Amino acid sequence: MIPLRREADGVSFEVAVQPRSSRAAVDGEREGALRVRLTAPPVDGAANKQCVALLAKVLGVPKSALEIVSGTGSRRKRIKVRGGDYSALESLLASQTDPEVS
Repeated sequence: MIPLRREADGVSFEVAVQPRSSRAAVDGEREGALRVRLTAPPVDGAANKQCVALLAKVLGVPKSALEIVSGTGSRRKRIKVRGGDYSALESLLASQTDPEVS
């Protein structure tokens, strides 16, 4: 299970990014973080942009609702979903990390 943190204006969680992957996808949980594979290289913010776009699509929120609050230059990042519903986000992340749900 990926730990969520309630924030004043939303909910945040950690992601473990793997840039230059063969495909862009959310790939389960890794050490308490959502594992995110990206095809973009970690150059000029390309991987960060793709990370936000992919998570927005998976979570069903606009890209403007997501913010990388820490780790912009690292593989481990903290993502905040502004206005995110804690329970809904918890369920959605659980479905992304559950190996029996396809």
